[in-house]
Amino acid sequence: MGPAGFDRIPARSSYDVIIVGGAIMGASTAWWLTEIADFTGSVLVVERDPTYATASTTHTNSCMRQQFSMDLTVRISQFAAEFVKDLRGRMGGDPRVPELSIRSFGYMYLADSEAFASILRQNHAVQRAAGAETQLMEPEEIAAAYPFYALDDIVLGSINLRDEGYWDGWAVFDWFRRLSRERGVTYVANEVVGMTRDPGGSRIESVTLASGEVIACGHVVNASGPRASSTAEMAGLTLPVEPRKRYSWIFSAAQPLDRDLPLTIDPSGVHVRENGGGTYQCGAHASVDPVVEYDDFAMDAALWEEHVWPVLASRIPAFEAIKVQSEWAGHYAYNVLDQNAVIGPHPEVGNFMFLNGFSGHGLQQSPAMGRAMAELLTYGTYRSLDMTPFGYDRILREAPILERAVI
Repeated sequence: MGPAGFDRIPARSSYDVIIVGGAIMGASTAWWLTEIADFTGSVLVVERDPTYATASTTHTNSCMRQQFSMDLTVRISQFAAEFVKDLRGRMGGDPRVPELSIRSFGYMYLADSEAFASILRQNHAVQRAAGAETQLMEPEEIAAAYPFYALDDIVLGSINLRDEGYWDGWAVFDWFRRLSRERGVTYVANEVVGMTRDPGGSRIESVTLASGEVIACGHVVNASGPRASSTAEMAGLTLPVEPRKRYSWIFSAAQPLDRDLPLTIDPSGVHVRENGGGTYQCGAHASVDPVVEYDDFAMDAALWEEHVWPVLASRIPAFEAIKVQSEWAGHYAYNVLDQNAVIGPHPEVGNFMFLNGFSGHGLQQSPAMGRAMAELLTYGTYRSLDMTPFGYDRILREAPILERAVI
């Protein structure tokens, strides 16, 4: 028995679905497959590190927002909010499952130019049409509601105080995993190191594990986060997803704010939010944002000292005197084409399914994306939200989806 109670070797030599990666996307897909009565197949989840010590799921800020610029991405997060707030009901009323809520302090986008303000206004129209409660705020309105901001350079703000803020992503992940295992999904502590196509090259016949076993498969789901391109390469496929480093800090303030701090997206790109108990969490990335090695989680002290802290103190003067309590670096599974998801089959290798490239949105998109993948695997089509715009064909066409609300 390996870490987290996972066996090392699968009990069977063949599975209908093999999911490569057992973090939030793989776990969501596995659970949704157990929810669909019409799916009667076997499922294997292969997770290289069941401690999830360096997984993007572990390093997330665990927030969700409705403020996207496309109707579909808004609706994906609306479903996440509905799912989280009814987690126990969604999971069959199991009394062990916690009742969760969303701490809706909102995301505050601050625009320091008319061009950016115009984008916020256009996004606002999309969000309101989808039923989100986004509000546009003039600087004087922001100052009245949140007097701690310095706003001399700000021309407009945008915030939504419904279903936008912190939620317990780890609890949702844990119950995806626990209940799917109880319902018969097999998780193993192992690693997929190779794949074999059929003679015609149109299907993946089997995967090879690091321990040497060759496991036959009906479908393969690539849910391997920042390692997604390496998984695709095993199938002879390309995918423009790479690990990009994102830094996080939790700090205390000598002068805590007198009200909740929305997750504030400064025009500089630095973001900061309420964390509770007089502490705050902020995040950023360096101006040079290269692909990094899978095991590179080193911090950048200069980024904090020379960029992040000065931005915080300038935007929120009360943050002039703060003390870092903890810090870490995590990886975005960054879609180089357009920072949006890639979901669905490869057009030539039809049983290889992509579930990749979430670029920092994965946790909040996992309920809808796991459901969508489970529908594809069961019915060959989407039955709830139509995720076709996120298909792999746009990668081949080099036709990016423009999302203007990327953080």
